[in-house]
Amino acid sequence: MPLVAFDYRFRVTLPAAAPAAYRWCVDYRPDDWERMGHVGRRKVAQLAPGTILLTDTVRTEKGSVTKKRLVRLRPRDLAWTNTHIAGPTLHSQFLYRILPRGAHRSVLEFTGLQIERAARAPSAAALARRAREVCREDATLWRRHLVRAMAKDLGRRPRRRAK
Repeated sequence: MPLVAFDYRFRVTLPAAAPAAYRWCVDYRPDDWERMGHVGRRKVAQLAPGTILLTDTVRTEKGSVTKKRLVRLRPRDLAWTNTHIAGPTLHSQFLYRILPRGAHRSVLEFTGLQIERAARAPSAAALARRAREVCREDATLWRRHLVRAMAKDLGRRPRRRAK
């Protein structure tokens, strides 16, 4: 099975000032999967200051999936990286950055490199469709679950998107 790689990115408005949003985002906990609307377990191990190992086991339609992720925190930049070191998306890497947008708002800027196995090498159009699908899934997870959880935890209301 060949490996395929694609980039994708999105931005999400967060209901907190940038420093508070950053602290909330990198405060990894065993119940994180529940907050994301999924059934799963998370083990959090601090390997060194600013370096965290996450071991996630999540239930999917196809059964349980376990992923290990190496997270490197960059608090001065309000950023962090998440690199998959075990699991079905091995070597995928994601960059998260929090951008200030006033006293009570910020923006999460996400850039992802997804690496996954494919039954056969996809066409450029199929790869672009897959990138859009993964982007939509991840952005929806943030908008529907994590922004709301952040708002609840930090006592703020999420901003409604204009239609």
